[in-house]
Amino acid sequence: MGSNTQRYQNKHFILGLLFFGYLVDYLDRMVMSVAVVYIKGEFNLDPAAVGVILSSFFISYAIMQIPGGWLTDKLGSRKVLIWSIIVWSVFTVFTGLAWSLTSLIVIRFLFGIGQGGYPSAAQKGIADYYPLKERPKASAFLMSSNYFGMALAPLLAAPMIVWLGWRNMFIVIGALGVILTIAFWVYFKPKQQQESSDVTKKNSLPLKELLANIELWKITVMWFAAGIVNWGLASWIPSYLMEARGMDIMSMGFYAALPGISTGIAMLFSGWLLDRYFVNREKYYAAFGMLISGIFLYLMFTTTSIPLAMLYLNICMVFKSFAFTVAFSLPHKMMSKKTIGSAMGIINMGAQAAGFISPLAMGFMISFTGSYNAAFWFLIVCCLISIIAALAIKKTEISVHTDKVVTL
Repeated sequence: MGSNTQRYQNKHFILGLLFFGYLVDYLDRMVMSVAVVYIKGEFNLDPAAVGVILSSFFISYAIMQIPGGWLTDKLGSRKVLIWSIIVWSVFTVFTGLAWSLTSLIVIRFLFGIGQGGYPSAAQKGIADYYPLKERPKASAFLMSSNYFGMALAPLLAAPMIVWLGWRNMFIVIGALGVILTIAFWVYFKPKQQQESSDVTKKNSLPLKELLANIELWKITVMWFAAGIVNWGLASWIPSYLMEARGMDIMSMGFYAALPGISTGIAMLFSGWLLDRYFVNREKYYAAFGMLISGIFLYLMFTTTSIPLAMLYLNICMVFKSFAFTVAFSLPHKMMSKKTIGSAMGIINMGAQAAGFISPLAMGFMISFTGSYNAAFWFLIVCCLISIIAALAIKKTEISVHTDKVVTL
């Protein structure tokens, strides 16, 4: 009895640790969206060049998703998590030392490689500590950290830039990685990864089998298109609020944080809602969310009222998180434990490829048209693509007894 209670408490502590790690992960990457407003002035950059800076992180991050997932399944979540935190923290500090546009692009590229292993390893960590039936809900809770990280970034970045300057801001938040590394080293020790290397070898999976899984690619396309919306808004909303809506940096920091807070709270309930009312209907949950998201995105940039624009932006982000919940919980029902790291790597590759394309494409559209409208229409088209991909998903599930995939 006491042993079971200890394991129960331990898994929730580990989930909290993974949550905090993701929070720092997103904080480190998203403060760039605020800092770039000042970086472009120091380096005399146009919107297209800003788009290149914002996208340079995502290209390497996307490239690392499949290798990161494979390494996680091969080496275990603990090693990948710790090394990922060390590398991304080092290059967060280096961002504050950048001396030119080129150096900044290279540093952000290497920063993306460091962060690339964390998503798959974190999801593998859930599979290491949680039984099958609890994994989707735990995954939804974990992924709410992404939005809280998005909210925290402008709230912290705005005053830190005012007080310390953008360079010192990166150095200070990069130092958080030291604390995070120690915490994972001391507390994150999955039992499965303390066993012999023979077990790891036995659980290896041919990557080509996952790459041939059509349903996995449908989820990837769904989240890729939703990711275009997610990263497009996350990357350009700070600039949009200051340049198109006339806000100062402190006001922008407050308003830019609100979508992350509201969506993070929504994500805490999204996994429960999905599990309670949409079992075997996950694709409709994702499609409905993207439909509402597209409608309120249109209302956001066409209204002349700033309070209404902020309300519509919050609603847009909350409903977009429906696709987010499905993308990171449905694979736990479709993939066996030994393959979940690689599967999540493939899915997250789509989202991060979107993170590369979206800021870059929007930057060029803003430069070419001199307005944000065309860029926002681009995001609305991506909402439609996400809806189509979600509705195309067919149901497969894992047998609770065998941990093997079966088609229903």
